[in-house]
Amino acid sequence: MTHPVRSILVATDLAPRSDRAVDRALELGREWNAEVHVVHAIERDAPTTALDVRRALPDPGAKAAVSLPYGPAPKAITDTAREIGADLLVIGVARYNHLGDYLLGTAVDHVVRNAPCPVLVVKQRPHGPYQRPLIASDFSRGAKAALLGAAALFPQARLHLVHAYHVPFESRIKSEDIRDIARSEARQKLDALLAELPQDVRARIEPHLGAGEPGTVLENVAGRVWPDLVVIGARGVSGLMQAAIGSVASSLLERTGVDTLVIKEG
Repeated sequence: MTHPVRSILVATDLAPRSDRAVDRALELGREWNAEVHVVHAIERDAPTTALDVRRALPDPGAKAAVSLPYGPAPKAITDTAREIGADLLVIGVARYNHLGDYLLGTAVDHVVRNAPCPVLVVKQRPHGPYQRPLIASDFSRGAKAALLGAAALFPQARLHLVHAYHVPFESRIKSEDIRDIARSEARQKLDALLAELPQDVRARIEPHLGAGEPGTVLENVAGRVWPDLVVIGARGVSGLMQAAIGSVASSLLERTGVDTLVIKEG
C-alpha cells in the first residue's frame, strides 16, 4: 500500500531550535520513503547558500533538496509547499514556548492557516516513529477527517480518540441519572462514528470518553497514555483558530509540549 506522503517540506531558520523539526522530517522521510525538501527563506540580502543549509543538517550528506526562496519566511514557506506539491509541511516552534504563542505567532500562524497540506508543528526531539497519537474529536466532519488522516499517516499506531462531553446543569444539580444520559449520548455518537470507519481503522482505535472541559479531559487521558503526537482537525481559518486556541487543545499542549499535527478538512 502506497503511503499518502511522498513529499515532505521542512522549514528552518538555521537556529539550533530548528534542528528538532529537521530531524523529525528526515526521520519521517526515511520511514515513509518520501522525498525531503528543506526550505530556508532569505528575507534580506544575505550570503546564505545551499551549503550553509546543509551544514546545519544533522547529516550534511542527507538525501534532501534545498530551496532558498527570497521574501518573508511565512509566505516563502507556503509558496514553496505549493510549488513542490508537498504532502506534509514540518515546522518548529522557534522562540515560542506554548500553544497561545506559537500558533498566534506571525510565522507559524501564517503557515498553518495557508499551507496547502497538513502541518506538523514539532516541539520535541524525535525518539522514534509516532506510536501513540492522541486525536481530539467532537464528532464533526473535520474531526473525522483528522482521524482518517492520522490513521493513513501512521498505519501501525494505536489511535487514542478523545471526546469530552458536557453534563448539563452539573454545577447546580448533582444527578447520576443526568450523567448517565450524557455519557450514553456521547457513546451513541462514538458508536455511529466507529460504524462509518473501515474495519482496519476501527480495530486500532482506543476511545476515551470523559465528562468535563475538553482541555481537562485531554490532559487526564494524556497522563495515562503519554501521547507522542496530538492531532487536531480544522475547517479552514475559523475552524482552525477555534480548535487551536480553545480549551480543546491549549491546556494539554502547553503543559506537555507534544508535537501537533493540524489536518484541514478537505
